[in-house]
Amino acid sequence: MQAFENIREFVDSWAAFLGPNIYLQAAAIALVFIIVAKIADLVIGKIVSRIARKSQSVIDDQLVTLLHKPVFVSVILIGLGLATNRLALPSAVEFLSFGVLKTIAVFVWLGFLQRLLKLVVSTVARNMDATVAWRRMMPLIDTIGTFAIFALAIYFLFLAWNIDVTAWLASAGIIGLALSFAAKDTLANLFAGVSILADAPYKVGDFIILDSGERGMVTQIGFRSTRILTRDDVEITVPNGIIGNGKIINEAGGPSEKHRIRSAVGVAYGSDIDKVIAVLEKVARDHEGVCQDPEPRVRFRTFGESSLDFELLCWIEQPVNRGRIGHEINCAIYKAFRESGIEIPFPQRDLYLKSVPQSLEGLGTRE
Repeated sequence: MQAFENIREFVDSWAAFLGPNIYLQAAAIALVFIIVAKIADLVIGKIVSRIARKSQSVIDDQLVTLLHKPVFVSVILIGLGLATNRLALPSAVEFLSFGVLKTIAVFVWLGFLQRLLKLVVSTVARNMDATVAWRRMMPLIDTIGTFAIFALAIYFLFLAWNIDVTAWLASAGIIGLALSFAAKDTLANLFAGVSILADAPYKVGDFIILDSGERGMVTQIGFRSTRILTRDDVEITVPNGIIGNGKIINEAGGPSEKHRIRSAVGVAYGSDIDKVIAVLEKVARDHEGVCQDPEPRVRFRTFGESSLDFELLCWIEQPVNRGRIGHEINCAIYKAFRESGIEIPFPQRDLYLKSVPQSLEGLGTRE
């Protein structure tokens, strides 16, 4: 405000040389500031743009382009404000005139800040690696930034019309406190959603398993809830507060989306274990859905009560195929064992009677 007062005093002393006609003085002030605005626009367009083009980044060129309109309009608005002040209008008319000019300035710079926010968000999202959490946070940052800009614009509009914002801020604080108690569950889900977007324990398209046992593909991550589509094509909506406080298994997480499946099988005691291992490895290599890198492997796990227990471990490209490929692998193992003469045993129990109680002797001879 002090700078504006200094400019006003300088302009008033300069305008006095034009004579006593205040309307001529006001018109001259407005005309001079229009010329100054045009000069400022040319300086930005020619000199500043030329300097910005020398850098390797394009964001400064786009920033210079965005500055053209707000700087040009702001200089003209300052000139119109000084011209209005020179006319010595009635207080009500002067208040209305300055309020309109300030409102126009607020909306002009509001548009500039909105475009600047989108420029920064798009530039950061374009230049950052897709695995960085900040890239997934860009939509959230855009929303929060837009809300903050509109709140700032409303604040300056209140100042433009000399509206006391203290009472409004106090009322907003009380209302916000009441709403926080009334919607604590919703707020908990909201903050958990922000945490999920920032920490990214899973993303859309991943297969996850919840604490409660549900398994499905993530189809949408919202601020309030996460939606999961099960293999039965049933959509489950889970509040983010529950997911944020629970244990989540992400089958698509890790260095890649490959998923390992296990097929456990038992063979009879006395079987050739080298032959069993070779047959299981061949089953995995012959299946087109099994990855060869990492290679399938077979492990002899334990000596069971009725069998020698083996486990075939192999990798598949997508977790979504776990059920189908597991079924096909088991079918292929059974057929391969039958062709190779490898027996798959089943539990057996032998019952021995050491003696028959005397009370039971002769029951079979009674009539």
